Amino acid sequence: MKREEISQIDLKLLQEKYKDNFEFVEQKLKENYPVQYLIGNVDFLNTNILVDERVLIPRFETELLVAKTIDRINDNHIQNPNILDLGCGSGCISIALKKNLLCEVIGVDISEKSLELARENAKRNEVELQFIKNDMTTMSYEGADVIISNPPYVKKEEEVGESIKYEPQEAIYASEEGLYYYQRIIQNISKLEKKPKLIAFEIGMTQGSAIKEIAQKYLTDYKIEIEKDLTERERYVFLTLNTLSFFLHSMQNMIR
Repeated sequence: MKREEISQIDLKLLQEKYKDNFEFVEQKLKENYPVQYLIGNVDFLNTNILVDERVLIPRFETELLVAKTIDRINDNHIQNPNILDLGCGSGCISIALKKNLLCEVIGVDISEKSLELARENAKRNEVELQFIKNDMTTMSYEGADVIISNPPYVKKEEEVGESIKYEPQEAIYASEEGLYYYQRIIQNISKLEKKPKLIAFEIGMTQGSAIKEIAQKYLTDYKIEIEKDLTERERYVFLTLNTLSFFLHSMQNMIR
C-alpha cells in the first residue's frame, strides 16, 4: 500500500503514533500490512475497538450487519433479548449490540487469544457482557432470542487481498465452499425446542442462494431475506421466526 492510498484521517493518526519512527510505518505499508493494525483500533458504530493480529479487522459490512439487526429487533418488538454472537472475535458485534440495545449478550469464540482482546474491548467501551470459549458448531444455543454471526466464509481457494495474510486465517476461511459454519449453525437451530426469533448472518457475496436453500430445508418456520451492502453486493441473510410459529412457541411455554 502506498502512502497516498491512506485516508487523511488514518495518515494523521499514524503520524501522531509513530512520529519518531515513521520509516517503520512506510516499510510495513510496502509489505501490505493492515493500516488498522498499525493504528491499533477502529471505530465501529459508536464504539472503539482495539485490533491486532489476534482478531479479524472489523469492516464496514459488519457494522451494517449490526445496524440492520438492531433495526429488526426493534421493528419486531423483541424486548430485552438474549443475544448469542457466534464467532465474536474482537467483540465488536457483541459490544455494539450491548451499547445500542437493552439486551443481554454472550460472545462465543474458539480462540482464547481473541477472547482476551474482546474482554479488553468490553472494558474499554464500558459495557458488561459475557465472553465464553466454545465451539459454535457444537455448543447449545438454548435460551437465545437472537443469534448473530459473521463466521468464516471465504472459500479456501478464493483469491483475497495481500493484507489478509496478516489476519487470523481460521477467522476467514471455511470448507464446503465457504458454507460450513452456516450449515452447522442452521442445523443446530433446527433442533432447538424454542427457536430464536431472529437469526442474522453476514455472508459472502455469492452465497445468498445457497444459504437460503439450507435455511429452507431446516428452518421452514422462518421468513428468509437476503439484503445487500452499501456496494450493492448480497451480504446479509436475515431469518425471522414467523408470527404464528412465535405465538405457538410462546403458548407452549406458558402451558408448561
